[in-house]
Amino acid sequence: ILRAATPHEEPPANEPAESPVVIPSARQIVSIGSATDSYAFTFHEEELNAILSKIPPGWKVSVVSVVGAFRTGKSFLLSWFLRYLERHCVKKDGSSIACADGEATDKEWYERVQTLNQHEGSFDWRGGTARNTTGMWMWSDPYFLPRSSGEDVAVLLVDTQGMFDHETTVGLTAAIFGLSTLLSSYQIYNVDKRIQEDNLQQLALFSEYGRMAFEAEEKAAAMGVIEAEETAENKAEETSANAVKKVALGKEPFQRIDFLVRDWQNFDTEDETDIASMEQEMSEYLEHVLAERTASDLKETREQIHSCFKEVGCFMMTHPGFAVIKNKYEGDVSKIDSLFLRLLARYCERVFSSGRLQPKTVRGRELSAVELGTYIKSYALMFEEIGAHFPKAETLLEATSKANNANAVNVSVEAYAEVMNAVAGPQADNYHRPDELALAHKQASKRALMAFDEVANFGNRKGILDARNTVLAKIEKDYEVFISLNAGRNPLLGFETYILPTVIAAVSYFLRFIADFSCSSWSQTCRAGSEVLSHVYMVVFFFLLIVASTKAKQVSELFNRIKAAILVLSDGGDKKNIKRD
Repeated sequence: ILRAATPHEEPPANEPAESPVVIPSARQIVSIGSATDSYAFTFHEEELNAILSKIPPGWKVSVVSVVGAFRTGKSFLLSWFLRYLERHCVKKDGSSIACADGEATDKEWYERVQTLNQHEGSFDWRGGTARNTTGMWMWSDPYFLPRSSGEDVAVLLVDTQGMFDHETTVGLTAAIFGLSTLLSSYQIYNVDKRIQEDNLQQLALFSEYGRMAFEAEEKAAAMGVIEAEETAENKAEETSANAVKKVALGKEPFQRIDFLVRDWQNFDTEDETDIASMEQEMSEYLEHVLAERTASDLKETREQIHSCFKEVGCFMMTHPGFAVIKNKYEGDVSKIDSLFLRLLARYCERVFSSGRLQPKTVRGRELSAVELGTYIKSYALMFEEIGAHFPKAETLLEATSKANNANAVNVSVEAYAEVMNAVAGPQADNYHRPDELALAHKQASKRALMAFDEVANFGNRKGILDARNTVLAKIEKDYEVFISLNAGRNPLLGFETYILPTVIAAVSYFLRFIADFSCSSWSQTCRAGSEVLSHVYMVVFFFLLIVASTKAKQVSELFNRIKAAILVLSDGGDKKNIKRD
């Protein structure tokens, strides 16, 4: 979205036209429906790349996404998240951002918001019963928040299409929920009035393939180790069983999910300012909902949820006020219930607190923007290919492995280049003998492969080996470049231009000396030969003198190279003597 002057607002002739101002907005990274398929996924990679490019290289990224039934206030909630982040984020250099509206800071941040614009500066929202958001939308600008570890983290907000409307199939609902879960580090499941059993069953169903893919990945990794070390079939079965057991012991594939209960009506606390007591009620309610049941289907549902998410939380918010849910409501904050605002403020603090907000991780590895983009692209293209059908675990595993291997290749090649650039890169000054360069290449290759193995540690073994071969091929190609750069610094390079004339002059002078010493003074032939030889070395002398006068800088460099060459040759001789000793 661009804000520019209207045609009748042309600038004066003597003043330059102002460049259009880019207004932050929600950008659609996944759209639903096409001319031939109403439920087709379309991934908009250029939109995602434009957002991720705003995050400094190496910074870790946290993704907060909201999912849930349609018309339950997801976009409205995310718009409030934006207002909170605008007043609590830090700049890229770590300094605090001043209050945007310039009012006195004795007010709470939400009290300084006068209107929640439905379109500009917000995720698009509106009251009523009709579906509003379709596909998946990500806010165009990342926000930067401090972490408890001392590092800053970039925060991205994601809005999703509402589920369970009259136009969305179960398969499409599962795909939307699944993709949101795969890309987020903090998932918020919006539910209405209470956590019902069908909410738990839907969550268990939609996250099931994530657990299946994780188990398949563990089995593949375990089987790969066995293939390398042992071939006994009983040992393979035992290791595979242990891989499944690891999942039950806490290696959940996803990070955190919150049940956000909207329009809660059953707080026992009468004091509307006692938020702490209300939070205690929330914890007790969640504990009751997720308590172990004797019935097998209820028990399995809860076990499934705990096996997929490292943390499960709950927060409750009261009704925002009947004026808010009307079609004509346009965002006047004064019409929102005060308790709703206090609970909203507290929930924002919980979600974005430095101790709770964590970067997106895959197998314990915190992802940078580039790595996150690789994963999102891999998952989105997978859903784009299969459409609204429920993905198989093998398909998801393949997509995850492919993205992970791509990141492993990039990390390892960068590790190799970092070492070799310091030794023989474009900014290096010293020449290294071939054996020294080969040793540096060997050490850099070892470091690169170690970096590769740290990242590429799961998935299909053939895919990992192919990625490893890609790394080796790139390393060899880069090594040829470093050899060429190093050869250009060889102090002996180009000496033939000066050595050949010098040798000719020296030989001519030596032959003339012999001729003058041995020949008789009356011999005409000896005289002529001596003069010719004298002319030869004098011509060479004046040639070198002319070169020296016109290329003083090159001559200075030549003497430096001669000095370096002598050192190189002397070092080589010393090493040979040492070896002989």
